[in-house]
Amino acid sequence: MQQALEDCAPCVPELFETDNCYRHLVECRIAPDIQALESEWHHQTKQVLDEATLEMPEIGHAMSGGRQGLHSEELGYLLAEMQFLQRAYPGLSW
Repeated sequence: MQQALEDCAPCVPELFETDNCYRHLVECRIAPDIQALESEWHHQTKQVLDEATLEMPEIGHAMSGGRQGLHSEELGYLLAEMQFLQRAYPGLSW
């Protein structure tokens, strides 16, 4: 479980990243201000991890740019896996 936290830690800052479009949604009261939620998220997450006897990993190099379409190489593999059935069996219905 601790290793999973270590693996996901670089993605945490991107949870609270915004762009112009998102900020407009916040101004229009359509979306929550995720930046305002960040400190509470860290506080509550730390409480849960403490209770589970896990440690919040240090966030070193943080991922960034997902909202601008910048993704890691792993996304390509994930998309290929998710699209396999649709491409292998066009028109398939469940």
